[in-house]
Amino acid sequence: MTALRIQRGIEFARPQNAGPLLLDLYLPGSPAEGQEQGGRPAVIHFHGGGWRMGERSSLGPGVDGFGLGPIEQLAHAGFVVASADYRLTDVATFPAQLLDAKAAVRWLRTHAAEYGVDPRRIYAWGDSAGGHLAALLGLTAGAAEFADPEGALEADGDDYVAAVVAWYPPTDLVRMGGQARPDAIARADDPGSREALLLGAQPAAAPDRARAASPLTYVHPGAPPFLLIHGTADRFVPVEQSTGLAEALEGAGAVVELLLLEDADHMWQLPDGSSAAAGQAAAATIDFLCRQAKQH
Repeated sequence: MTALRIQRGIEFARPQNAGPLLLDLYLPGSPAEGQEQGGRPAVIHFHGGGWRMGERSSLGPGVDGFGLGPIEQLAHAGFVVASADYRLTDVATFPAQLLDAKAAVRWLRTHAAEYGVDPRRIYAWGDSAGGHLAALLGLTAGAAEFADPEGALEADGDDYVAAVVAWYPPTDLVRMGGQARPDAIARADDPGSREALLLGAQPAAAPDRARAASPLTYVHPGAPPFLLIHGTADRFVPVEQSTGLAEALEGAGAVVELLLLEDADHMWQLPDGSSAAAGQAAAATIDFLCRQAKQH
């Protein structure tokens, strides 16, 4: 198993009217070893929590409780992993969260040599709200409407990522409320929903804002490869959010893999309480990213 060093609380951005944004770095081996290999592949992880809560280096209480350590697993597989903050909705509405995610990518690319990272092989991964941001990162590289490097310590540099992994991501905020399961715990159209807090308005009352914050809007033929993983019994983010994005990406000619985990709820909760779905998701994530890293 690769030796692992962790550096916590590295500042990468300082937006106006907000505290500094920090990331944790999980470093396999030494930077010198990474440079000898031409730089290691890297993954930037964005946490979930409905854009209103959550913290870096966490995959939510449900997944963390299984003790599988997917972030550490990725690092032990040879990836540099950065798990980054972003502004939550009690501080700012969209697109602040995406601008912060882009700032994290630029920071890591700018500091690639320092940490033994191959700047061509930087990938995005996120769960739930973080999956939404990872998907947007993959689909909006270089987009003029999100070019503002507000608060970024490294304003220059490319914001593209070479592949995306998204666990149960919101992808279409316009249709999300109507797709909710009968037993849904949360619905996008509920007053004061997580999505409404992100947009600063109810999605139905502000369809243009909802579209602008939806990864589906930005699907194009040049999109990077995607892995979408979703439970079929998700009561927070309807499974159609992943199947719909997968269909759109496939229709555009992009590379997309879709893994649906039967009977799994949000955070990979299963009726039997086992960690089987979480284990499948982690293994599929590592396998996909390893395959991507070998192709570059």
